[in-house]
This record gives sequence, structure tokens and C-alpha cells, in this order.
Amino acid sequence: MRMQRRTFLGTAAATVAAPALVQGQAARTLKFIPHANLTVVDPVWTTAYVTRNSGFLIWDTLYGLDEQYKPQPQMVEGHTVENDDKVWTFTLREGLRFHNGEPVRARDCVASIARWAKRDAMGMRLAQLTDEMTALDDRRFRIRLKRPYALMLDSLGKTPSNALFIMPEHVAATDAFTQIRPEQLIGSGPFSFKHDEYVSGSKVVYQRFADYRPRPHGQPSGTAGPKIVHFDRVEWHIIPDFATAGAALQSGEIDWWENVTPDLLPVLQRHRQVEVTVPDPLGLISILRPNHLHPPTSNRKFRQGLLRAVKQADYMAAVAGTDQKYWRTGVGAFTPGTPLASRAGLEAFAEDLEGAKRLIAESGYNGERIVLLATTDISSLQALSQVTGDLFRRLGLNVDYQAMDWGSVVQRRASREPLERGGWSVFCTNWAGLDHINPAGHHALRGNGTAGWFGWADSPKLEELRDAWFEAPDLESQQRIAAAMQKQMVEDVPYIPLGQFFQPLGHRRSITGVMQPFGIPVFWNVRRV
Repeated sequence: MRMQRRTFLGTAAATVAAPALVQGQAARTLKFIPHANLTVVDPVWTTAYVTRNSGFLIWDTLYGLDEQYKPQPQMVEGHTVENDDKVWTFTLREGLRFHNGEPVRARDCVASIARWAKRDAMGMRLAQLTDEMTALDDRRFRIRLKRPYALMLDSLGKTPSNALFIMPEHVAATDAFTQIRPEQLIGSGPFSFKHDEYVSGSKVVYQRFADYRPRPHGQPSGTAGPKIVHFDRVEWHIIPDFATAGAALQSGEIDWWENVTPDLLPVLQRHRQVEVTVPDPLGLISILRPNHLHPPTSNRKFRQGLLRAVKQADYMAAVAGTDQKYWRTGVGAFTPGTPLASRAGLEAFAEDLEGAKRLIAESGYNGERIVLLATTDISSLQALSQVTGDLFRRLGLNVDYQAMDWGSVVQRRASREPLERGGWSVFCTNWAGLDHINPAGHHALRGNGTAGWFGWADSPKLEELRDAWFEAPDLESQQRIAAAMQKQMVEDVPYIPLGQFFQPLGHRRSITGVMQPFGIPVFWNVRRV
């Protein structure tokens, strides 16, 4: 069920005449439009940001990430390090409870880390280096390493997908490749999930958790610091029609719209009751992800042909409009402006359609069908899909353009079946710039085959370079390895970078404290004026 424009906006008159009690309840309810429908609720099973964002309401994290990208204690009171940095002991804060009233125990942390480490890029690295992980008592757990790991706290405080959320042991016991269900969403975060009011495609509801214990000291920064809740209820309204979403924000029926579309940006910037900001200086990195299991995209020369044809400016203008302050080209494996970004190997982005056609012909391509999973309900992904479809047709490819909402893409991309059994060839998506600042959490740059992210790229050389990056003694060494990884990326083409853009948010001036650190909308410390 999806809310239509007339139905949604038609409630305004009723609100004016509502009794004072109802108006008071409305004042304590925050209404939000997320960038996509919430179809998958398990933040370990998927990297979809809408699922990760929902997770930050429900669950808490051992460490938060502050605005300087440094991990800070969140659920933990502190930690000790012994035996040449190979033994880490973590102590939980007192009084932490799950939404079902059960205390948060160390064994819940151990089980949550173990499940997360089976799917996350940094988690896998931690698991490789772990000799033993055990709960010492209800508040303490220990990780004994085979050798020192400098990114321990960065891993346990991972904010990008897959974020490490602490779940009850019995929930975390679920196989990492099996989705947990809405009724299993029990956390210790500032809000509980109202599974009885959850209607996919229409509304998601979260209720303030009265027994939540925020950190007693510090300032809110990123996902770190005290999480003080000022609303009794947060409602996510799924409004896939962008004009309807913009109208709802202007009328005041919605408090906050996560992703303002470029066509509505000028209108909202002129509205006196709406504030528009760009919250994340690292922006979003758009990519095209091929399926490496099935032809023709399993052929490396075919993928090289696609890369040679890509013109990042075409993609970014379609996504973010003609104002170039909102986008950037020349994007490689790592986020522009960060220490590992370079131009190494980027001459492969030749924007050469005829050269691309020759490579595709040399790959043996003979008109085989290519299934493009094309997102319709996220403005940026819709634009990326349309540009890709047009490019593929100009290359003479046999494109099967399958339009669907993002939730369906999230489900479909998990299939490893061949095309004739519902499989796929390519899809487009966005990653937060924070995800691509280094190889540690960079899912798209992995080459670990079927153990990796959807698309399942297999590149032993990329994996070898990634391992070397973890062992590099200094930044200069890391930069040399990152440049080599980028050159290998354009050779193996695990994915194709399409550019970087900066996504505006919009909110009513009647609320203050709005934060989307690293692109994550957080619902603590925001209040009504």
C-alpha cells in the first residue's frame, strides 16, 4: 500500500480541526521520508543503506564514529590492551537493556560480532586475525588476536554498511546468510521497532524506548556521543513520487525529507519554512556493478569495454543536475580528496564508444541478453539506470531493462541464478564516500568471489594487494598499494565508478538538531522548536 498525493495532503484540513490531544501527539511525532522503501530489515544480510539507517534507531553500537572519523566508546565503558596489542578486553556500561527488558550481556556482543564478521569486509579481516573471542562475564568480553590489528576500534565502531549492531544472542545466532524477520528486531537502541504497524511500501514506525541509557557525558558528534530522544514516535512515510514528497515537505505534513531531488531543489531553497543543506562532505560514489558469475558480464574484456565507454559527466549531470558544485568526475577506487585517491590507471576511462565496441566484440559477445536491474523509486538510481540503459543500447547490446523499486533490486541482486532463471547482469547503486576512503570496508573493491558482495568479483591480485595494505607501515606505503589496487581495478573491473555527487536533505525550520552524519539520518538530539 502506497500513500497517494491526494490522500496524504488531504489530511491537512483534518489536522487543523483536531482536538488538542491529537495535536499534542502530533507534536511528539517526527515524520520522515526515507530515500527508499524498507523491504529488508536485517543490516547484516544486506548492505542497503535504508536497512542500515533503520538499524541505527533500533540497535546500539559498541563504538560510535565522531565527525573526525574517530571511533568513540558508545555501549562500552572502556577497553584494555595487553600482550603486545594482541589481547583486547572490553567492558560494557552498566544498566544497558534490550527492548524486551533483558540486560545486554557480553555474550550478546560476542554472538553479534561473529555473525557480522561473516558478511562485512572489515569483519572478515578481524575474523581472520582472531584466535579466540569469548565472554568473560556479563559485562566483559575478550578478543585474542593472532597478531596486532590497528583497526580494531574502527572495525567494532563501523558505521558504514555493514554497521556492527549488537543484537540479543538468540537473534545473532541466525545464520548470516538468512534474513532475520521484523518480529525479531529487538535492540537496545533509542527506539523500538513497531512491527505491528510495519507496512512495507507505506509506513514504518519506531517508538521511543523509555529505558534507553544514553552516554552520560560528551557532545553528539557523528554517531558518537549522547543520544537524547525528544520524540515519542518516529514515522517513516514511503512516498516514491518525488513531487508528492516535495509537496508534503512544503505543506508541513512531513518534517524531514532525506534525499531532495535536483528538480525540486530550487523550489525548496526558496521556501521560507524549509531548510536545505548538504550534510556529508564526502558525498556519494555512484557505481555500476556487473555480475561476475554469468556471461557476458563474467568476461573481463567485456567489462573493460563497458568501462572504456563510460562518461562520468553524463551520469552525474543526470543524477544531480547541471550545477557542478553538486558533483565531481575523475573518480576512481577511492573517494576524491581523501589520502588514497589518485589518478593512477584512470586513463582507461577513455569515453571512447568505438574503442569500447571493439573490446566487446573481442570478448566474443554475440547479442546475448543483458538484464539491467533498474531502480525507479530513488531519484539518483533511476537516473543512473536510465543513462546505463541508453549507453548499452548505443554500444549495440541486447538490453533487458527491468524497472522495479529499490527493495526489489535488493532482493533480486542476491540471486546467483543464471539469467534464464531470474538472474541479472548489472545494477547501479551509490556508496557513501566514507565507504570508499580505504580498502578496509570497501565491499565493491573486494575480489573474494562468492564470499563477497553481490556481483561476486574474483580477483586474487586485488585480495593480495588488500592484505598488503593492512600490513603497510605508513601512509606513503598505503598510497602506493592503493594506486596499484586502482590500476588492478581498471584491469579486472570488479565495478565501474560513475562519479561522486553531494546529496541535499530538506527539513522544516520547525525542527532543529537535524543530522545526517556520513549520510545517515539520526533521530536523536533532533527536537521541535
